[in-house]
Amino acid sequence: MNSVEGRVCVVTGSARGLGRAIAAALGAGGGRLALCDVLADELEQTAAQLRDAGCEVFAAPCDVSDSAAVDAFFALVEQVLGPVEVLVNNAALVPGGPSDEARRNRHYAYLTTPEPRDSLHFTSTMSDAEWLRFWGVNVHGVFFCSRAALRQMEPRRYGRIVNIASIAGLSAFSAHSPHYSATKGAVIAFTRSVGAEVAGANVLVNAIAPGGVATPMFDDYVARLEPEARNRLFQLIPAGRLGTMEEYASLVVYLAGDGHYLAGQVISPNGGMF
Repeated sequence: MNSVEGRVCVVTGSARGLGRAIAAALGAGGGRLALCDVLADELEQTAAQLRDAGCEVFAAPCDVSDSAAVDAFFALVEQVLGPVEVLVNNAALVPGGPSDEARRNRHYAYLTTPEPRDSLHFTSTMSDAEWLRFWGVNVHGVFFCSRAALRQMEPRRYGRIVNIASIAGLSAFSAHSPHYSATKGAVIAFTRSVGAEVAGANVLVNAIAPGGVATPMFDDYVARLEPEARNRLFQLIPAGRLGTMEEYASLVVYLAGDGHYLAGQVISPNGGMF
């Protein structure tokens, strides 16, 4: 019932990490893949690996924060593979620089250590550029891609859109990154609104709000932590571990199929954190 066999599936931000795992899961389910990312070399490597695994793949670089580039990519997908039937809005900026890690470490220590409470001074010290950069990809990109996909889905009265949000948009666990949290909260609100708007055309729009994802980037971060800091991190997760990329990808495949009655919903696999 929830098969994506033969469906044209767009996955943004699919060169590596969770996006690559989602593309692989959709391809294994028989989806015809259209992949995009700004990381052109890694995107082509991913496409080649998936083709070697027997998947049908079209891949092209695309910056989802550029409206014209998004429209051109979706037009090309329709020309090469046919109308888009599944869209996974995965492309996103994630806080991962040295200043981001310093804030994250400080926040985790604050949550798990008895100490006097005070402001952590994250928002008051954030620059305009740091704040605005995240909105271009994480929010505008979701809108541009959804709009382009809906223009192909609505006339045909079929479509599935899965937005990758975050527990950061639902909870205070990512207070160390107010810019990221705000954008993921916007994705959740957008999902609920558009999900109600287009469900009557048999276009089902839902979101996944992951907790920690064991991507290579996050695994590298965890490996750099001192043992005490690493214990603080996992103390926040009742399951005691991060979710695997494959666990999240399997939920995307389910939401991309026909075997459910979900519209405008936000599902948060997070190991019991929230």
